[in-house]
Amino acid sequence: MLKGVLTVGGWTMASRVLGFARDMFIAARLGAGPVADCFFVALKLPNLFRRLFGEGAFNAAFVPAFAGTLAVQGPRVAQQLAERMAALMTLWLSLLVVIGMITMPQLMQVLAPGFSDDPAKFQLAIELTRITFPYLLLICLTALVSGVLNGLDRFAAAAAAPIFFNLLSMASLLVLTPYVATPAHALAWGVTVSGAVQLGLVLWACARAGMALHFLRLPSLAPEVRQVLRRMIPGIIGAGVTQLNLAVDVIIASFLPAGAVSYLYYADRVGQLPLGVIGAAVGTAMLPLLSRQVRSGESLSAHRTMNRAAELSLLLCLPAAVGQAVAAGPIVIVLFQRGVFGLAEAEATAAALAAYAIGLPAYVLVKIFAPGFFARGDTATPVKVGFAAVALNLALNLVLTQWLSHVGVALATALSAWFNAVMLGGLLWRRGHFLPDRRLRQRVPRLVAASVVMGAVLWGMEWLLFPAGPGFRFAALALLIASGCVAYFAAAHLLRAVNLLEVKTMLLRRRRKA
Repeated sequence: MLKGVLTVGGWTMASRVLGFARDMFIAARLGAGPVADCFFVALKLPNLFRRLFGEGAFNAAFVPAFAGTLAVQGPRVAQQLAERMAALMTLWLSLLVVIGMITMPQLMQVLAPGFSDDPAKFQLAIELTRITFPYLLLICLTALVSGVLNGLDRFAAAAAAPIFFNLLSMASLLVLTPYVATPAHALAWGVTVSGAVQLGLVLWACARAGMALHFLRLPSLAPEVRQVLRRMIPGIIGAGVTQLNLAVDVIIASFLPAGAVSYLYYADRVGQLPLGVIGAAVGTAMLPLLSRQVRSGESLSAHRTMNRAAELSLLLCLPAAVGQAVAAGPIVIVLFQRGVFGLAEAEATAAALAAYAIGLPAYVLVKIFAPGFFARGDTATPVKVGFAAVALNLALNLVLTQWLSHVGVALATALSAWFNAVMLGGLLWRRGHFLPDRRLRQRVPRLVAASVVMGAVLWGMEWLLFPAGPGFRFAALALLIASGCVAYFAAAHLLRAVNLLEVKTMLLRRRRKA
């Protein structure tokens, strides 16, 4: 599992670094005004459906089924399952894209009703979303092929594919802007083209792995396909609950003053870095392994996998959360404050980032706990917990935005994520599927203490290093982050929250095996 985590995490880190470069371009060219708000809504809608029908629900149902079929019946039967699912997904997602593009004005009334007060802004959002909407089909098929690769324990290509999203977005902003109406139009076209490139990459990787998939066949509702679909239905509802949370955020932000959608987008992009590198990497690597262990009746190994995944995730995400909360101002200023993105926009974004950081450990724990249900074919329980989390998020949004504006949206999301994580972990514990072992119980409080020490060091260093001049801000931020890393790992080692020699030995062993 560690090998898979390092592979997925490494490529995801590269993608996120390029993502920051892309967002720096966007902030400098679009700022945080109405045009930026329209583009981020146009990007949000296909991503919402992608997470609803693609990554979340599909992976939860398909990856355990594919991994189990591969282990028990062999690669030929597993490939047939993948191709039948691909043909079915191509058909109904194509229909969804066509219907969505036709009914886009109505969809926009639901997703961003606050935009309708400004006809020009509303029309621009519709136009940009029609350009980006085919990305939904392409990226969902990419998620399907990525699930096959993950089931084969081939993680690199699927984790590397998002790099092309960032590269092509930046290229389109630089190359296409003179030829289209606005820079937002150039970005929208870059999004759609990147979907085709990502799909091509994972198909090529799948063929190299000895499982070339063919989509051009008649859809078939074979028994194994029906089983995946039955498991997908509650998974879709569950993913829909999560996406409903995000949709609620956008809907409420659309009624706030101009720029609120953009502030939340930029803050969320920074907050998503550790979530993508840690949470998604651990969850992606853990699901096929946990599915095989559960399918084989290896309950002790399954418990050990869950405990080590939780320990590894908290080791990395607790300091990330504290660091983002304490150093939100310097991070946002260095990354985004340039061009039309000024100090006022930076301060508003930093406040949202600090609020999002409160929920970061919870977001990662949800990524760890959810596979505990998915690996056992239970996609219904997370749905019930998710509905309660949506209700809480909506209630908190309505209350907190009255006093905190867009920061209230971020804080409501963080608090509802903690509710989701605690409920999922508690249910796994009650069922005997997740029992924290002594090592985990001893190390978590020590990791919290080490993170507090790091936060104090960051706070003191921030006073020394900022405000730095424009030419020295990158160096000052790098020094700030380095100081935090040294303080955290030194404190964690002294408190015996982590054994650095153990980690070094484990990495050297992996290198020798490679």
